[in-house]
Amino acid sequence: MSKHCVLGDCYKEYCHHCFPVLNCKKHDICIEQGMFEEYSGYKFNQTINIVVTGCAGFIGSHFTEFILKKGYNVYGIDNLNDYYDVTIKHNNINILSQYNNFTFLKEDIRTTNIINDIKPTYVIHLASMAGVRYSIKNPCLYNDINVNGFYNILEQCVKNHVKQLVYASSSSVYGLNKKIPFCEDDAISTCNSPYACSKVAMELNANTYYQLYNLQSIGLRFFTVYGPRGRPDMAPLKFMSNIKNGIPIDKYGNGTSGRDYTYIDDIVNGIYSSMINKNDIQCEVINLGNSKPISLNTFIELCEKKCNKKAIINQLDEQLGDVPFTCASIEKAKILLNYEPKTKLEDGLQKLYDSL
Repeated sequence: MSKHCVLGDCYKEYCHHCFPVLNCKKHDICIEQGMFEEYSGYKFNQTINIVVTGCAGFIGSHFTEFILKKGYNVYGIDNLNDYYDVTIKHNNINILSQYNNFTFLKEDIRTTNIINDIKPTYVIHLASMAGVRYSIKNPCLYNDINVNGFYNILEQCVKNHVKQLVYASSSSVYGLNKKIPFCEDDAISTCNSPYACSKVAMELNANTYYQLYNLQSIGLRFFTVYGPRGRPDMAPLKFMSNIKNGIPIDKYGNGTSGRDYTYIDDIVNGIYSSMINKNDIQCEVINLGNSKPISLNTFIELCEKKCNKKAIINQLDEQLGDVPFTCASIEKAKILLNYEPKTKLEDGLQKLYDSL
């Protein structure tokens, strides 16, 4: 076995450093010492390394599993914080750990050196402090993790000549904008939470690093993502679970607020298209949504229908930081990413219900 493994002799069959491959022309160690046949378990893309931050989270775990199935070598990091039940995150890691081409490291994006160590082709940065309401109570935390953590990722991407950086932004950046649908070239001047501000700062920094260092990046503004293994603090999973189990749900406002719910599989496809980047996008922000918003009242009715049970509603005032409406224009995503959401809300909610 070679002594040149970047992980310190991981001894995994698909690692070209541990097992220099015959006729492989991509690695110096293979050219010099090639003696093994290509590992048959992962013939496709096994020499491409990808770093995914936030791999234990909702979107991160789904995307990581998607690319693991395609045979990429994936190095996932997550600090496994307790913003919500950490058992959920451990369960996600257990799913991913079933794949031989997955390596997990419990690390914080503010201090990790994973990109320096692995020197990946792609970095998919999905780690962030999430949640609008929690950010209002903890604004400094959101700036520290989301903004300062992103600086660490950006610096390492530049140093190691990462081919493509894809990072998670949010529909929250549109704030109190009134023009519908939300378009990427709309003015971003009405953010309504520290969380939203941290995402705007990430977009500005990504653009600056492109101008300074020619670092290619795509920021994806996600619109209310839902599906199996979803975040328990978000309405889709919380409502479905509570209604099913006869637990009251909190309803903020009169129910006329609207959201553009987007199923997880459609989001994953959009992230993957951004990573592959067939159109050689240099530096852009792109909406990933469904472009079919519905009101809170209608959403609750759909959840009731799927559960075959009426919701017990705890009526509350509107929450500080919430926005009245979201709706994505996805024309840019269609053109640049060939993005086309396929999952209807009724079908996605059925899949969510079946996973409970």
